[in-house]
Amino acid sequence: MKQNKKRSIGALALLLVISFIPAILGSMFRPDAWYEGLIKPSLNPPNWIFGPVWTFLYTIMGISAWLVWLQRHNVRVQFALVLFGIQLLFNGLWTFLFFGLRNPGLAFVDILILWCAIACTLIVFRQKSRTAGLLLIPYLSWVSFAVYLNFELWRLNMV
Repeated sequence: MKQNKKRSIGALALLLVISFIPAILGSMFRPDAWYEGLIKPSLNPPNWIFGPVWTFLYTIMGISAWLVWLQRHNVRVQFALVLFGIQLLFNGLWTFLFFGLRNPGLAFVDILILWCAIACTLIVFRQKSRTAGLLLIPYLSWVSFAVYLNFELWRLNMV
């Protein structure tokens, strides 16, 4: 029993670290003078809000993936966790496209794919663990808002 608890805690720690990989990689591309010079939509939040929001979201994403991982003895979870990894990939890619390449249009395409990947992950996670699915709702909600922001930043700044 003690070994199972250690393994479970280790899995939680690993899934939390994995969930934060987009943030770690994304920290190489911070808002700069280019971003500050963009025309912002009226609902654009202040820059300071993004850190706390994403910290919360990455944390609940890791917990959600862990809850699915816990079901590995009852149901097949590999597909669900692969979906989780795919959405993380598109999550991390967005920061590179938007801030690294300074390409809001390409980032918009990415965020639409990201939104679909999150929605699929939420549905599949919900089938494995009701709580795991519910934990992804704030993430999907925030990315829904980010879709609007990305589109407006692209639209308002097309040259």
